[in-house]
Amino acid sequence: MAGLAKGLAVIEAFGRSRAQLTVSEAAQATGLTRATARRCLLTLTELGYLAHDGKHFRPTPRMARLGQSYARTDPLPRLAQPHLVSAREALGESVSLAVYDDGAAVFVARAETERVVSAGVRVGTRLAACGSATGRVLLAALPDAELDAYLADCRPQARTPKSLVDVEEIRRQVLAVREGGAAVTDEELELGMRSMATPVRDAEGEIRAALSVSAFTARISLQEMYDQFLPVLRDHAERIGRML
Repeated sequence: MAGLAKGLAVIEAFGRSRAQLTVSEAAQATGLTRATARRCLLTLTELGYLAHDGKHFRPTPRMARLGQSYARTDPLPRLAQPHLVSAREALGESVSLAVYDDGAAVFVARAETERVVSAGVRVGTRLAACGSATGRVLLAALPDAELDAYLADCRPQARTPKSLVDVEEIRRQVLAVREGGAAVTDEELELGMRSMATPVRDAEGEIRAALSVSAFTARISLQEMYDQFLPVLRDHAERIGRML
């Protein structure tokens, strides 16, 4: 079982900012020794989950099977998908659904537009909760003590010059979600991109997920997102919530 845990740690080391890894990078990301990381990488390669070009290891399409187990057994992505498609058609932009997992917003469903908006978000993508609109919506659902503990350990990374890295400002943004019911990021994850997210609440009013949309800054202003996008997101978030 210890070997399985190490292999899973290596799998989780791959992500949006680490599409490929060397042995040294995998060891650093997981805290494993180079020898152990190398054995895990080679085993995953033998099983078909990774490809190796002699230096770098990168996930193969077979890796998607691991995430599909969740998507096929948890009803949320399946129930939400028609509403994501409907929201996409209404907004003309890609719409996503994310849930909270160990300090990250994990995207579990998505309806893409034909126009490529960002290559970084796909089903299975994990984004640091403190640095994304979806994540800040999900953080708003945490009890105060849990939120305080998360922010105390939070080390925000600046992905662009506009990324928020001040923890107290991030706290204010999260608390604002509790009041206003929405979060936005303005070129914090990627220059030229804006994102907006709103909570999906179940019958008890608990936040179960975050529904989000992203668009090019050249296509829409922040105020237009609030005026045009937010009502659509809220409407579809409520529809999803009524099924939970």
